[in-house]
Amino acid sequence: MTLKLYLLRNAETYFCHTGRYCSRDGVPLTERGQQMADYFARSYRDVPWKAVLCSPLNHAIATVSPLCEATGLSVDCRTELRELSFGAWEGMSPQEVNQQYHDEYIRWLADPAWNAPTDGEKGIRVSRRSSAVLEEIEETYPEGHVLVVSHKATLRIMLCSLLGIDIGRYRDRLAMPVSAVTLVEVSQYGPFVRMLNDCSHLPLPLRPKLMGNGSDS
Repeated sequence: MTLKLYLLRNAETYFCHTGRYCSRDGVPLTERGQQMADYFARSYRDVPWKAVLCSPLNHAIATVSPLCEATGLSVDCRTELRELSFGAWEGMSPQEVNQQYHDEYIRWLADPAWNAPTDGEKGIRVSRRSSAVLEEIEETYPEGHVLVVSHKATLRIMLCSLLGIDIGRYRDRLAMPVSAVTLVEVSQYGPFVRMLNDCSHLPLPLRPKLMGNGSDS
């Protein structure tokens, strides 16, 4: 028996262009982001989904809504799938954070697993809460196709947890562009990445550019 776990990052928002830290709710998709959501629905509507679990943040729900409208699936929103909280850094650029919170910023860059943004959330905390959802999925759906919709930091941390990668290296080891799909097959032999950051469901003009080192759009 094999569980096919699809990890989908939210489609494009305004903050994706600015590079500013964002974990707040009420952020809408851009026009391009809405197109990304529509193309995802077209490409994946015929997958026999067992369930769709999603972050409760508006831009995650908006990303998966076209698929649910096309298939009649309902969305199971989980607070555990929210984006990592950036606390006092919310809405700030890396340059601004470096100027105002230099020491904390340097510690966070060195090891974001055990160092949080000012008044924010440690990566290890995100790993614990999101891993609880993954464990529930494995118990409830030992086989079949399950979609998880979340955000850049959270999804990279989830992948690190699944693959045994040091959580503190999630920003250095894994890209996660907007609207990208990663497929992890979970069987008796453990997790196996079958597809990583696939954007082939998007037409070329909508495909994000990979910048590396955690700076993907």
